[in-house]
Order: sequence, then C-alpha cells, then structure tokens
Amino acid sequence: MQGHGRCLKLFLAFALLLLQYAQGGEVDHSQRDTNVPRRCIEKERQALLAFKHGLVDEDNSLSSWGSEAQKQDCCRWIGVYCSYQTGHVIGLDLSFEVVFDNLQGTMISPKLFELQHLQHLDLTAINFNGSQFPNFIGSLTNLRYLDLSWTNFGGKFPSQVGNLTNLVYLDLSVNSFTNVENLNWLPPLLSLRYLDLSSVNLSNAFDWLEAVNKLPELTNLTLRYCDLPPPILSTLSYINFSQSLASADLSGNDLSTSSIFLWLSNYNASLVYLDLSANQLVGSIPDVLGNMSSLTHLDLQSNQFEGGVPHSFARLCSLQYLGLSSNNLSGQLSKFVQILLSTCAQNSLEMLDLGNNQLAGSLPDLTNLSSLESLTISYNQLSGGIPESIGLMSKLEYIDFRMNSLEGIPESIGLMSKLVYIDFSMNSLEGVISKTHFSKLSKLRYLGLSSNKLVLDIHADWIPPFQLGSIHLRSCKMGPDFPKWLQTQKEFSHLDISDAGISDSFPSWFWSLCRNVTFMNLTSNQIRGTFANLTLEFSDFPTLLLSSNKLEGPIPSFLSTTKHLDLSYNKLSGSISFLCSSAAINLGFLDLSNNNVSGQVPDCLTHLESLVMLDLSNNALSGKIPTTIGSMFRIETLKLRSNRFVGQLPSSLKNCTSLVVIDVGDNKLSGPIPEWLGVSLKKLVILMLSSNHFNGSLPSQLCHLTHIQILDFSMNIISGSIPKCLTNLTTLAQKGNPSLNISHSYIISNINWGDDYDDDATFMWKGGMQTYKSTLGLVKRIDMSSNKLTGDIPSEITHLVGLVSLNLSRNQLTGQITPEIGNLQSLDSLDLSQNHIDGRIPTSLARIDRLGFLDLSYNNLFGKIPVGTQLQGFDPSFYAGNLQLCGPPLKKMCVDEVEKGPSGQTDFINQGDKDELITLGFYISMGLGFAAGFWGVCGTLIFSRSWRYAYLKFLNGLNDWLFVRIALLKRQLKGA
Repeated sequence: MQGHGRCLKLFLAFALLLLQYAQGGEVDHSQRDTNVPRRCIEKERQALLAFKHGLVDEDNSLSSWGSEAQKQDCCRWIGVYCSYQTGHVIGLDLSFEVVFDNLQGTMISPKLFELQHLQHLDLTAINFNGSQFPNFIGSLTNLRYLDLSWTNFGGKFPSQVGNLTNLVYLDLSVNSFTNVENLNWLPPLLSLRYLDLSSVNLSNAFDWLEAVNKLPELTNLTLRYCDLPPPILSTLSYINFSQSLASADLSGNDLSTSSIFLWLSNYNASLVYLDLSANQLVGSIPDVLGNMSSLTHLDLQSNQFEGGVPHSFARLCSLQYLGLSSNNLSGQLSKFVQILLSTCAQNSLEMLDLGNNQLAGSLPDLTNLSSLESLTISYNQLSGGIPESIGLMSKLEYIDFRMNSLEGIPESIGLMSKLVYIDFSMNSLEGVISKTHFSKLSKLRYLGLSSNKLVLDIHADWIPPFQLGSIHLRSCKMGPDFPKWLQTQKEFSHLDISDAGISDSFPSWFWSLCRNVTFMNLTSNQIRGTFANLTLEFSDFPTLLLSSNKLEGPIPSFLSTTKHLDLSYNKLSGSISFLCSSAAINLGFLDLSNNNVSGQVPDCLTHLESLVMLDLSNNALSGKIPTTIGSMFRIETLKLRSNRFVGQLPSSLKNCTSLVVIDVGDNKLSGPIPEWLGVSLKKLVILMLSSNHFNGSLPSQLCHLTHIQILDFSMNIISGSIPKCLTNLTTLAQKGNPSLNISHSYIISNINWGDDYDDDATFMWKGGMQTYKSTLGLVKRIDMSSNKLTGDIPSEITHLVGLVSLNLSRNQLTGQITPEIGNLQSLDSLDLSQNHIDGRIPTSLARIDRLGFLDLSYNNLFGKIPVGTQLQGFDPSFYAGNLQLCGPPLKKMCVDEVEKGPSGQTDFINQGDKDELITLGFYISMGLGFAAGFWGVCGTLIFSRSWRYAYLKFLNGLNDWLFVRIALLKRQLKGA
C-alpha cells in the first residue's frame, strides 16, 4: 500500500501542476536558466527566508536559499516553484523526495501567510517535534494540494483546513494531533479527491462516514489505524456520496462489524483497491465483495473470517491481488482453489496469500492460474507431496510454503526460470536435493529450506546458475565438508547453515565472502579451528551466531565490530580484551558463555553504551567485577554465573536501571546483599545470587522488587529472619503469567537497528540443575535454602499465590508451618527440609493439587500426615527425620488416632485446620477424672472412721520401715 500511495501522490501532484500550467498559473521552469531575468517578488522571498529560519538544516540542503546577491531570485531555490506569468510563488515542496534529507522544524513562520498565491504545499517528513499546527494555513485559500504527513505536529487537530475549499489533495497522516471530536469541517471540501488521515485518532468522530459521504469527487480514501468507531447505518441515507471512489484503505481499525460492507456496496462499479485488513471482522467472507467487479486489489488479512471464499468471487474478473492470510479459514485447499479456478480471475490473479490459516489437504494443481507470480500458503495444515506440475507455472516468482507438512520437492522446480523467492522451511520434506532442482533458477535470490530433513548432495565443483542474497538451509545436511559451492556466492547478506552436519574447519576463502554479511548463523555444527591471524572489516555491523561448535584459541578483535555476537559453547580461550576496542561501541548482544576464557574482566567497559545483553557464564574469569560495568546504562541482562569472581557487587550497578536479569551465582562474591538492588533496579525480574559468600541479613528494600519472578539467594551465609514485607512482591502475588518466556526488544540508535532475544536461566529444581527458556516466564520461585536463616516462616508468604517453587531448606527456621500454606495453590515444589520446624503438618497442604515435589524431612514435626491424594504419594524419605510423624506413606501407624466408625470400619479421626493438640473434649474428660479421683479417695477417708484409722496406721508403718532401712544402709556404708 505504501508504494501504491506514493505513486498515486506523485501522479496527482504532477497532474495538478499540469492543470496549473493550463490555467495560466504555470510553474516557471525556465527560470532556472541564468539568462532569464529574476522574477521573485520581494515580499514572498522574505516570507520564504522567515520560513527557513524555523527549520534545522544540518546538511545544508537548502543552500540555494539565501540573501546573497547570487541567491536573490527565490524562484531558483530548491523546492520553490513560481508562476511563469506573474512570478508569484505557487508551489513549495520540501518533501524528502525533493531535498533528500530529513529536515527538522521548530515552527512555521506566520510570514508564510504572505504566499497567498500558493497552490501546492508539501512538507512531508519534516519533523516539527510536536509543535502546534499553524492556524494561518487555513487562510491560504488557493491551496489545491496540501501534504503535511509525517511532520509530527501536535496539539489540537487543525479543523481550519476546512476553509481550503479548493483542495483536491489532503494528507495529514501520521502526526501527533490530540483526539478529534468530529469531521464536520470536511464536507465543505467539495473538490477533494484524495484524503489521507492515517494514524490520526478518530475514535470520537462518530460522523466520519457521514462526512466522507458528502465528498462527491472523492476517489481515494485512506484512514489506516485511526481507531474508527463502527459506522452508523443511518448515514447511508445520504445520496450525494462519490460515485467514483476507486481506492479505500480502512485497515487497522478494529471495526469488527459487517455493516461496513453495506456502505461499500455503493461503490460496486468504481472500487478498484480495497484494504480492510486488521479489523477483527468475523463470520464468513460476505458475498457482496463479489459484486465489486472492478476490484484489482482485495486485502482481508488479519481478521477472523471463517470458512472459504464465497462463490460470488467468480465475478472478480480483474482481481490481481488477493490477501486472506491470518484468518481462521478452513477446509480443503483444493476446494478453495477450485472456486478461484472457476472464475475469470484465474487469468488475472498475480498474487495469492493464504498464509496462517487452517487449510488442509494436499497441494492441488495450480497451473491454470496462468498469471500467478506470488503464492503464499505458509502456516497451514497441508500435507502430501508438491505436484510435479508446479514446474509448469512459468510466471511464478515467489513461493512461500513454510510451516506445513509437505513431503518432498519435485525436480520440476528447477524449470521455473522466473523464481526469485522460494521458502519451503519448517515442513516434513525428506530426500535428496541435487543440482537438478536448481538447473534453471538463474534469477533466484532467496532460498529457504530450513527445518526439514533434506540432504544436499551437490558435487564440489558445481557452479550454481544464481547469485543468492539470502541462504537459509538450517538442518539441511551438507557436511562433513564445508559446502564449496558457497564460494561462488558473492552477494549474500544472510547465511544460515546451522545444524548442517559440518565438521570441517573454516576454509581460507570463507571469511572473504562475509564482508557484506548482515546475518550469519553457523550454530550447532562441529566446526573446528581457530581465528588465528584473521583480520576482517565488515561493511556493516552484522549478527554472527557461532555457538555450539569446537572453535578454539583467542577471540579476534574484528569480532567487536558486530552488533550481535554469540560464541557460546565452544573452546575459546585467552582474555576478553577485544571488548576494549572502540569499535565495540555498537555491540548490543554478547554471549561468551561456556568457553574457557580467563583472566580479569578489563576495566574498559565505559564505551559499551549499546550493550543490552552480556553473558560470560561458565568460564574461568577471576578478580573483582570492574566498576565500569555500571557504565552500560542500557544493559537488561547480566550473567556472570560459574566463574571465580571475588569481592562485593560493585555499587555502580545501581546506574543500570534497565536491568531485568542479574545472575552472578556460583562465584566467590561476598559482603552483605546491597540495599540498592531493591531501590534502584526496580525492573528486576530475575535475581540470582546463589552459591556465593554473601552474609548479613536480607534487606527489607528487596520487597520493592514488584516485578520479581525468580529470587535465588541459596547457598550463602545469610542470617536473620525472612522479611515479612514479601506481600509487596506483586508479580509473585498473582497467579499465572501472560507470557511463556521473558523476552527483550531493543534498538541500537547509533545504527538504527533493532533485535530481540529470550532469556534463559539455570537453577536447582526438584533436586537437579535445570535450564528453562521457552517457559521461563511461567517459573515463579523463591530459593533461600542452605543459609543461616532463623525465626518463623512468615505467614505473609502465603499471599504469594503465584509461587511455583518455594525452597527454605537447610536453615535454622523454627515455629510451625502456617495453616494458610494451602493458599499457595500454584505450588509445584515445596522444600522445608532440615530446619527446626515443629507442630503438625497442616491439612490445607493436602489441598494443593499441583504439588509434584515435597520435602519436609529432618524437622520436629509430629502427628498424623494429613490424608490427601498428593501427600500419600510422596516417597517416605521426604518425611524422614520427624520421629513423631505417623500415617501413610510412613509405615508407622497412628494407633491412638483411630476409632471404629458406624460401619465397623477403622476410620481416622479428622484433624481441624488449626491442628490443636488440646481440644474441648480433653478438658471435660480431665475435669471429670479429677472429680472422680478426688472424691473416690478423699471422700472415703472423710466419711469412714475405720478407713481413716487404717490409712493412718499404714502411713505410720511405712514411716517406721523406711527409718529402719535407711539406718541399716548407713551402718553398712560405714563398715565398708
């Protein structure tokens, strides 16, 4: 649509200039000749100079504008056009196509009002940085062409343009105007043919359809991404709408209603171009579209249409482009194509896009679509083979069959001499690809066969007939030698031969081909060798992915000129001093993990201002973390795990306020956990400090980490109690996560380049080290195990209902397990082992259905293990070391807690949620027992004299006996 719109703009602008010439207001082109006397009118020249004063022209594109003697004639200035007859300025065009520079603007001088004869004004792409639209433009009533698109004007929408009743062309798209209340300024523009208000917020302009209907000359309407409200059907009563509307682009508005088709049915005879993509339209594709017999371009992508194409499409005899991708279309592709083949459009259709639907079946014979140049059926459910007849489609230039279940590539593909783009990636293609498949593809520029099970059996001396710009052969086996046919490809910028079974070393010619590369992926091969003595200058800042190979030796300095560098999982050694190169200023992503690099991190990181991701994990780096690491202000991911770093975390890290992930686990870092982690780094999602020598207590400031999902302080020397402010960890207090992964999107402004990546994390999970990436966003865990924490487990922890894993084992915690532990319904893993926790196991723990791992061993728990489907399924070892626990799965039964039920079966007494040892029944029984015992003994002695005398006689006799026994024992001891 952008190319279509640009061509239309240029055509209309040229037509208007010709019209001005025919009416006597022609543009004076002969004035450029120095022999022609000056025609510029002084008042208008001064107005233009005042206008220039409000521009920022760093490249001096308007050097012809000036007050010098040789520049007096403003009619010779770039972008200025004058009438040949009167000398008045009638045209001002400073669009990018004219000045070839992105000018900046501070304001538009009011003196431009002096150009009262101005008919053509085009300031496209001059950035006015949100300044208010100049009201006086509404007084330039002779304007017929006004283009202020992409100028970034702000403030109130300029309804004054409604005064420009001579306008034929109006483009105010892509600005920053505030919300528009209505379009009642539009109907007076009765001569308007072209209207573009794209990206202007029209959500409150409920009269938009009524206003458009009142433009009798309108031929081109573009309202892309305007947040249009659904059309009001009553507005269709207006009868003076344009009878010549040829182009309508209403894409990206979420209209979500079929009433728009009722309005469009008024233009069945005139409409040529129709774009309703990204509008959340539902249901079947309406039959009314088949009545638009003049349509050449129909785009219905990114909606929610179901079913197939209507039979009314048989009347679309002029259709050249049909875009139906990203809908919910279903059924057999063969039936879908049969409808298209039954239409007269089979001879006109040039582009067909059915990608990202639910079409099934095999790929039918498409040869009757004789004019087809582009075919996209990617991301469907197709299966079977690709028919040999595809080789007869002589005009086909673009094929995209990605992400289906197609099998095999016919050799007839090699006959399609006009093919420029071919992508069969992510299918079930098997078999051998030979040079026959490429025999006549001399125009091929893009080759995509990735993620299949293909074998490229091509002789070493084969010379391809093509020069590829993009090569995507991931998972296609072409080893063990490096493919020599690549040596003939001199123009590629994208190369992906990852997982290709290559176990060779880099040939001497390879790197010389990569000077113009922007993307290269050689991961997951067995490529050997070193970068020794290799120097190279890239023409761009490329992405180089060389991970999971067997590369050795030091890292060359020329790799610092990349923007995205992944050398992980190799055998590289030496220092990382290449980071000190000033060329690393544009490095945005660096992964050196799992190598053998050693030494200290150089204290020269201040110029790495673009670095967003740094992973130096699993190496042999030592010394302190340099303070200059705090100069990497944009960094979002910092991983230094499994090295030999010592000292404290540098306080300069608090300057890196964009940090989302910090992993410095498995080092020798020491000192207290800094308070600034929770104060300055509030975007943290993952904080892993495990397996170090951190000491002191946990600072309460950590509770400010409202986005935290993984908090790992395990295996340190941290003491004190667990903070009770954990309820402030709001992300952990919410169940689930809308994102499966933790992804980052970033832009390096120096080179105007953007990229994205997904984080991964390695940690102890259910007794073993696990690495998570694609589902990392679902992992919410707290691990404070193997420290010296004391005190109770705070009940506030049960508010963190999103927790999936909680590990507080190997500490010195006391008290009881809070009865509200059952609130943690998302728990999959709970480890409280090897503490001093006492009391009973709460019955609410048995209600956590997702619990897959539980370890309560070696505490002081007692009583019966609550009955539940989960707790009886764990191994008895997870309850070991609690000598007073009983009940399944332990062999020790709780004899004193059983009774006979009404049926005669043995029933376990239910425990209350509070697990109270002394109940009300116990007190009643104790009182009755005391009363019976007291009155049974003492009452008898009080009321029976004979019993009382006998009891006293017994006590006297017992006293005499004890006296004699003690006296004899003393004598024996003296005699000894």
